[in-house]
Amino acid sequence: MIETIKIGTLRWHHVLNPSNENLNYLQENFHFHPLDIEDCRAEYNQRPKIDIYDDYYFIILHFPYFDRNNKFLRIREVKIFWGEEFIITIGKSHSAVTSMFQEGKDQIERGEDFEIGTSDALLYTILERLMKSTQKIIKKIGDDVDAINRSLLDVKSERIIERISVIRKNIILLNTMFKPQLPLFAKFESGQIDGYAENMEDYWGNILDYYKQMWDMTEDYAELIEGLSRTFDSLQANRTNEIMKILTLISSILLPLTFLTGLYGMNLNLPLQDDPRSFWIVIGVMLFIAISMFVYFKKKRWL
Repeated sequence: MIETIKIGTLRWHHVLNPSNENLNYLQENFHFHPLDIEDCRAEYNQRPKIDIYDDYYFIILHFPYFDRNNKFLRIREVKIFWGEEFIITIGKSHSAVTSMFQEGKDQIERGEDFEIGTSDALLYTILERLMKSTQKIIKKIGDDVDAINRSLLDVKSERIIERISVIRKNIILLNTMFKPQLPLFAKFESGQIDGYAENMEDYWGNILDYYKQMWDMTEDYAELIEGLSRTFDSLQANRTNEIMKILTLISSILLPLTFLTGLYGMNLNLPLQDDPRSFWIVIGVMLFIAISMFVYFKKKRWL
């Protein structure tokens, strides 16, 4: 289904779930390249790009969103046909695009003016909304990193390992998504993408600033989570060493006591075995050995 917002001579067409009939209509009425239409039919994610034609641009961008459990990030494509008097958003677009279209539709139905005069301005507004939505996602990942940092010594190790693994996976996805799109947005600021309106350089530069800021934040969080992972591994190794040290010291104390009990458990003639006080003498010797070794370990600061 093709929904349309009319803004003066500008048209914003939003095709949420494009059928073959919808795509054929677009090709026949706007004369889009057949390969672009095929890209719109494709169900799998494609590489971000911008195709330049004489009378329109075709843009494919990737932006993240959280899954239903609000845990793992997924990538959603944003496909846009951009002409002088139209913007067409195609497919299961990012929720930010769909919500913005619905807001504009409701605003026009209320009789309010949609304060966008050119397709360049509309494209900028869509990209800005997507950037702000992505910033919120990255900030949430940053909050998760801070939460791990605060609870590194308090939470069970299994929980920490799981949370670190989730954040690592999300950051890897963000890096994979951001890297190929950075030069694409640089084309706007550099003037390689002319657009249709004048004096848009500052606006495209603002979009690039958004993107670079998100890239920097993602890189910072990647370094932080790696540092926290190494710190956590060191803490776990230190805890294991402490446990092994205590067990070794206990074994060291019990070893001579085990020797004495084993010696006097043998069916042989041993000193003091006929003495009625032999049991208490052996117990006393064992206590003396245990206390002496404990004091020695304390003095050496091994305990």
